Amino acid sequence: MTGAQSGRIVTLDLIRGVAVLGILAINIGGFAGPSLSTLSPELPSAVSRADETAYALSFLLFEGKMRALFTLLFGASTVLLIDRAEESGRFGIGVQVRRLAWLALFGLAHFYLLWWGDILFAYAIAGFVALTLVELKPRTLVIAALAIFTIWHGSGALLSAPDVLRENRVLHGTATPAETRAYGELRQQIEDYARQETAALSGSFADQARSRIVGKTFEPFTGAWDALGETLPLMMIGMALLRTGFFSGAWRKRTLVAIGLGASVTGLALSGAIIAFVWPRAFPFEAMESAIRYWTAIPHLVTAIGYACLLVLIAPRLSGTLPGHWLMNCGRMAFSNYIGTTVLMTWIFYGWGLGWIERFGPAWQWAFVLLGWAAMILFSNLWLGRFRRGPLEWLWRSLVEGHRLPNLR
Repeated sequence: MTGAQSGRIVTLDLIRGVAVLGILAINIGGFAGPSLSTLSPELPSAVSRADETAYALSFLLFEGKMRALFTLLFGASTVLLIDRAEESGRFGIGVQVRRLAWLALFGLAHFYLLWWGDILFAYAIAGFVALTLVELKPRTLVIAALAIFTIWHGSGALLSAPDVLRENRVLHGTATPAETRAYGELRQQIEDYARQETAALSGSFADQARSRIVGKTFEPFTGAWDALGETLPLMMIGMALLRTGFFSGAWRKRTLVAIGLGASVTGLALSGAIIAFVWPRAFPFEAMESAIRYWTAIPHLVTAIGYACLLVLIAPRLSGTLPGHWLMNCGRMAFSNYIGTTVLMTWIFYGWGLGWIERFGPAWQWAFVLLGWAAMILFSNLWLGRFRRGPLEWLWRSLVEGHRLPNLR
């Protein structure tokens, strides 16, 4: 169903290409503004109706769904690479340990030197845990993953509920004077933090790196823990999907259609219901933080599974087209594209480059998303026309293997 290209499952490359492009549609908020602007378009200040609409559409279609899709693929690729290493007579787990160790170092460098929103280190940490589970049967993997996923996010939603309810009372004018005063102080602290962060990101490259290394030394580690309840279960589901032949064409077309349409519609409808709650309230901070971290977990997972089914379904035809070829090359260079967009966007928005931070709301940010997509497609296709692997893919693989690999075609 999917075919192969130089031993690769092209469906994995195609879906990975869609995911790495889609991730930029969400990450752009973190590049163009302070980190808190990814939680709400109204931080640090109110925006236009067009900005609210652009944010809501991104939230509906991309928020969490692309990250979930990418994480499923990471889990699938982990199993695939172990199997291929074992087939060649090597110790697959050992190869993966080296691979994840180098990924963790790349992630730390990405965080400390470039951007606060790194996910590579969290992937490496979750990947180490996932390695202990690779021998489990697909059914066991899925059941365990869903249990971890549900308990982790359900408990988080319950713990955050009092703050969300207090905020809702304040917004409706039914809160006590103490609650209103406390919420006003919290809102002021949030706005002050956002402005301080904007000022810091307007500084030089060296100043920004120093502030992250000294002031946020342990943030990658706490972030990896906070993300573990999402990242690990999604990797486990991806591992199970690969074992069942999902990415290589073993599933019936009728099944893919039913799950693809049903899951996509259900997940998007649930996301839409959350938007219907937060939008009239101007995307309030407490509700948005809880929504993005906990409420939307199930919609993200369900929608990502739906997206994956539909992409597997259309992959055979799409892979033979020019757009499909572009997407596959973006997927083959997902690591280089992920870091490359960080370099490009931080240069555009941060003080060591053009310094355009906090000048563009969510509506205008889409111009930079399109720029990033064009850059990824152009870079990937030009590079792979001459080389076997993307530059960072080649470096990563060479470090894992312990010697410089040939890369010219």
